Amino acid sequence: MLGTRTASLPDCRPLLADPDDLTLVFQPIVDLAAATVAGYEALARFPGSAGPDVWFAAAAEAGRAAELEALAIHKALAAVPSLPPNTFLTVNVSPHILGSARVQEALATRPGLQRVVVELTEHTPVHDLATLRRQCDELRARGALIALDDAGSGYSGLQQLAALRPQVVKLDRALVSDADTDPVRVALAEMLGEFAGRIDAWLLAEGIETQAELAAFAKLGVPLAQGWLLGRPTPDFAPLAPETVRLVRAQVARAQLTDTVASLLRPVRQSPLGEDAGIPPAVLLGPQGEPAALLLADPRTAEVYTAPVSLRVHPTTGISETLQRALTRAPAQRFDPVVCTDQNGDVVGLLRVEDLAAAAPKVR
Repeated sequence: MLGTRTASLPDCRPLLADPDDLTLVFQPIVDLAAATVAGYEALARFPGSAGPDVWFAAAAEAGRAAELEALAIHKALAAVPSLPPNTFLTVNVSPHILGSARVQEALATRPGLQRVVVELTEHTPVHDLATLRRQCDELRARGALIALDDAGSGYSGLQQLAALRPQVVKLDRALVSDADTDPVRVALAEMLGEFAGRIDAWLLAEGIETQAELAAFAKLGVPLAQGWLLGRPTPDFAPLAPETVRLVRAQVARAQLTDTVASLLRPVRQSPLGEDAGIPPAVLLGPQGEPAALLLADPRTAEVYTAPVSLRVHPTTGISETLQRALTRAPAQRFDPVVCTDQNGDVVGLLRVEDLAAAAPKVR
């Protein structure tokens, strides 16, 4: 059997000898609320008719998996400077070789990993979650975000989601395909979306191929989506086609049966952590521009103090859901403002609990 399988796989050694044979294409990841491209996924393409999975399997069979993934990572990171403004690039990495010398060297070709999402593709078991979490923390310290692929199947269980705390959770295609006709899949996707929200992660529905599937996930309030319906992989960073923009806007408008927190946003000052932020309230930003703390004033004594960011939501999050999550926080932070961030993690405003409570009864 081993000989038969090996014979059916391509020989990856000539490919590694001539790196130009590996090319990249980029598939858009769409911010459904804004009907714009939030980022792109870098996908490897190889000569001949064999697909990428076959080539990566061949590399693993030959003991060259780290070399081939490192080559794809190196080429993807070289494309980061060409990204359109306000977009990110997702780069795929197998967790079991993330710590290999070849992959680490490829990731080191850029001193900072801002605008890079390292997507952990789950095809083999991860036996040492503590080590993987440390490696992810090191990437975060360099500015990268972490995504977990195929959530809801295989090895992407709730234990790994809880241990790694990714910023992006990608739904398994099996939960996306025909979700419009299967309430069980929708329920599972909703459960994972709730879990993602609890760990401050974005949910991404991957493999959207029909308008009905798009409508189902727009109704769920999933912030990010990807699939051939929205945009096929291309050799450059292509914008959304005008007809796709119209389609997304129409589907999202139909799905908005309840108000979202976007209508309650209040502008807020932002200041680097450690600098004078002026009069509260203000959001204090960490080294990568992420919301690290809040500068607040006690309403009774006017005493200024800092508080942790205890809850972040996307502008498309429902008012009632946000209020419920705010009121289930620890007592010390229960009535602190809620930070609202976009798909890139940038602060877009604050939400007062009083405003949420006043608006919640009006939501149908």
